Amino acid sequence: MSSGLNTGDSAWLLVSTAMVLLMTPGLAFFYGGMVRSKNMLTMLYMSFICISLVTILWFLYGYGIAFGKDAGGLGLIGWGDWRLGNVGPDTLQGRIPEQIYACFQLTFAIITVALISGSIAGRARFGPWILFVVVWVTLVYLPIAHWVFAPSGWLSEWGVMDFAGGLVVELNSGISGLAMALVLGRGVEFRRGEGPRPGNIPFVMLGLGLLWFGWFGFNAGSALNDGALATRAFVSTMIAGCSGMLTWRLLEWLRTRHLTRLGSASGALAGLVAITPSCAFVSVEGAFLIGVVAAAVCTYAVQLKLVAGYDDTLDVAGIHGAGGIVGVLSLGFLATGWEKGTAGLFYGGPASVLGKQAVAVLAVGAYAFAVTFVIGTVIDRLFRMRMTPEEQAEGTDASFADE
Repeated sequence: MSSGLNTGDSAWLLVSTAMVLLMTPGLAFFYGGMVRSKNMLTMLYMSFICISLVTILWFLYGYGIAFGKDAGGLGLIGWGDWRLGNVGPDTLQGRIPEQIYACFQLTFAIITVALISGSIAGRARFGPWILFVVVWVTLVYLPIAHWVFAPSGWLSEWGVMDFAGGLVVELNSGISGLAMALVLGRGVEFRRGEGPRPGNIPFVMLGLGLLWFGWFGFNAGSALNDGALATRAFVSTMIAGCSGMLTWRLLEWLRTRHLTRLGSASGALAGLVAITPSCAFVSVEGAFLIGVVAAAVCTYAVQLKLVAGYDDTLDVAGIHGAGGIVGVLSLGFLATGWEKGTAGLFYGGPASVLGKQAVAVLAVGAYAFAVTFVIGTVIDRLFRMRMTPEEQAEGTDASFADE
C-alpha cells in the first residue's frame, strides 16, 4: 500500500462504517415498534430492503455521481468512476483507503431513504416502495450529497458547514417525508382522529439504543481520523442526545402533568438529529444548548401535523426535518471556529455565516420537496403506491406476501 496510509484512521473508519450500517436495523426496530402490530413486519422490511438496493446502486453509479469529479464546474453533480473500476484496496482518499470511504458514505445514503418510510407508515405498498427507493436515491440523494459533501459541490465551496449530514441526511429525509405524506394523503386512523398505538415499546427502545450507538460512528466517523476532531464530535453527540431527552420529558410534564411512553425516545432523537451537522464545530456548552432547543422546537413541530392536517405518521418531518433545521442554523450562532469551519455570531463571526446556512436549508429543502413530490406522484399514479382504506384497515402485513 501507499506510504500515505494511516492505519489508525483506517481502522476507525472501518469500525464507524459498521456502526452506521447498524443504524438501519436500529431504525427498522424503532419504526417497527412504533406502528401497530398489523404493520410491523412491513416497516421492518422497508428499512432492510434499503440496505441491498442502495448498496448495488452505490457501486454501480451512486458514488461516482455523489463524489466524482464535478460535471460542468457548477457544483451540481459529479461524474465519477462507474463501478469504482479504477479504485482498488490500495487507492487512497486522503490517508484512508477509498473503498472504505465509499462504504462509509454508502451507509449514509441507506439510512436517509429508509427514514422516509416513517412518514408513510401503514399506507404504502411494498412493491412501489422498492421503486421509490431506487428513483429517490438517484434523483434526490446523490445530487444533494454532491452539493454538500463533495469538495467541488456548490454548497461546500461556498463555505456552508454540515459536518455529518444535517442537510444531506436529516433535512433531506424530513422534507422528503413531508412530500410523501402529502402525496399519499391521510391514513384511515389519522382521519378518524385515532392516536398512535405503538405495537412494541421494547422494540422502540432497542431501536433507539442501536441508533444512538451507531450515531457515534455517524458523527465521529465523519472526522475521517481518530484524533481531536472525532473526539469533539463524539462528546457533543452524547451531550446533545441526553439534553434533548431530558428537555422533552420536562416539557411534557409542564404541559400535561404526565409523561408519554415515547417522550424519552423522541427527545433523544431530536437532540441527536440537531447535533449531527454541528457536532465537531461547537463546544460542549453549545452541544447542550442545541439539544435543549431542538427538543423544544420538535415538540411543537410534531404537533403541526394535527393543525395542518397532513399525516406524517412517525414524525419524520417533525423530528428529522425540524431538528435538522435547528442544527444547521445553530452553526450560524454557536460555531466556535475551532479546527474546521468558521466562527458563528456568538464567537465573533460574521452574519454571513448564518445567511449561508439559511440559504442551504432553503435550497436543500426546496429541491428535496419538489423532486420527491413529483417522484411520489408519478409512482403512485403508475403503480398505486397508496393502499386502499380497506387494505389499511387490514394492515400492510396482510398483503406483504402478495406484493
